[in-house]
Amino acid sequence: MDKKTKGAWVVHHGRKVAADLRGAAEYSAIDLASKAATLLARLAESDEAVLSHDQVVVAARIGGLNPKSELEPCLAQLESRRVIDRADGGVAVLGITGQTALNHAADLFDDNEPQSYERAAIDLAELVSTSPVPSHMAQELIGDNHKLTNADAADFLQRAAEIGFVDSEGDGKDRLLFNGNLFRRETAEKTKRVLDSLNTDEEQKVREFDEILRSKGCVTATFAEEVLGEKLLSKLKAAALYDMNIVSNEGGDHVLITSPGAFHKFTNPLVDDAFDHAKALVAALSYGMSLSQPERGRIWGVSLLIKKLLRGAEVGPAPAIGHDYRALEFERVVKISRVGGSFTMKLLKREVGEIALQVLQGGNGAAAALEALPSAGMRSYTPPEAARETFRKTQSPISKAQTRSLLSAVRGGGGL
Repeated sequence: MDKKTKGAWVVHHGRKVAADLRGAAEYSAIDLASKAATLLARLAESDEAVLSHDQVVVAARIGGLNPKSELEPCLAQLESRRVIDRADGGVAVLGITGQTALNHAADLFDDNEPQSYERAAIDLAELVSTSPVPSHMAQELIGDNHKLTNADAADFLQRAAEIGFVDSEGDGKDRLLFNGNLFRRETAEKTKRVLDSLNTDEEQKVREFDEILRSKGCVTATFAEEVLGEKLLSKLKAAALYDMNIVSNEGGDHVLITSPGAFHKFTNPLVDDAFDHAKALVAALSYGMSLSQPERGRIWGVSLLIKKLLRGAEVGPAPAIGHDYRALEFERVVKISRVGGSFTMKLLKREVGEIALQVLQGGNGAAAALEALPSAGMRSYTPPEAARETFRKTQSPISKAQTRSLLSAVRGGGGL
């Protein structure tokens, strides 16, 4: 695999490792490389940026880093690669894109002398993102490629599933391994296999919904359930055919649906938005087209707004900006400034805006589907992989069985 894809898997796995009690100790190279690269992506802008010590500490806290024990090792890693310069207590960061940060993630991973099972974890993720793979076949391939005994390879796969490097469905020899990036590659072919596995009524519903999703870019889960029905939507979400983006505020959690394949321009969509910044921007802008009152600054022309941001201009002033985009401000995707009693917003990461514009080319059409959302600020954002992981934990046995039938269809039938 190329370096950017490798770096994307390092970041993906790092998130899983951080959530596991023993993960960071077991997968130390992945853990450190992921944390350093994610910090870099959060600190960096499209142009060179200079941040104070306090700003760096805040960025670390937002990313879940312990400023006392983890921040310094991450900064040292980045300084060793000459992408940051520390002076006078602050940090100067070169103009970095998300994809450049992934290159550094791959290099940092290699620099930290990963164990064989850490390299195996990267290869396994790539393997099962192309097509669901029977566990016995994955065990054989990983064992051969990384010189692991059958017992060690079996233990590795069990631990990989526990940490979340891969998902598994089924038991024994029938167990299939896959992950949430399954529908980010060769989407048309895989979707066709899913459609072929559905009954006539289900197939028609999926075709109708996919056409709507293509035209709007983003719709609410409530709208998706109206079109697809709860049972069909449930198994499609669990199999990662659709992405769930959760916007949280005082009114609760609100789920927006996007297509996994939507977040790409000319390359692998896993690489295009490994840090979830574009997904967060799409969710925030879609949210801004909800019931915000005109005097708060409700979005009416999302394509025009993004294009203005891409030109380097500020948008606003509007009172809503100071409330509705806090999650993006925390991630340093945008810079929000107070102007009197209102706020303006400037885009710090141009490539994020470019991806978001592509996804939302349907323009204002998304607003009609989003009118069920309350007019409150977007306080936090939960990306698709975390949302899908939480959802799968609540799946019923029947829903799990239905999901497995879809995974088998994606494999194209036949056994391996």
